[in-house]
Amino acid sequence: MNLVGAELRVRGVVQGVGFRYFAYRRASELQVKGSVKNEADGSVFVVAEGDRSAIEAYIDYLKAGPPSASVTDVGVKWTPYTGNFDSFEISVHY
Repeated sequence: MNLVGAELRVRGVVQGVGFRYFAYRRASELQVKGSVKNEADGSVFVVAEGDRSAIEAYIDYLKAGPPSASVTDVGVKWTPYTGNFDSFEISVHY
């Protein structure tokens, strides 16, 4: 297992369309841990940790987004695995 972390910034029409719940469901399916939150600039920010292949698959899901979203970009910054997350959470605050 190759454990990694990633900080992901999702841009486009990604707020008010169920994107955070979509991100949560896909993370749970792939056993990715971390968090997702809306940002004041209209983007969605995700911190993800897990096996690199799972994170790569997760990024592909985020690029597609739910049917109601229109994703224009997913910025990826690979980070070291920290093990700080026990699950995947949705944050309700900016």
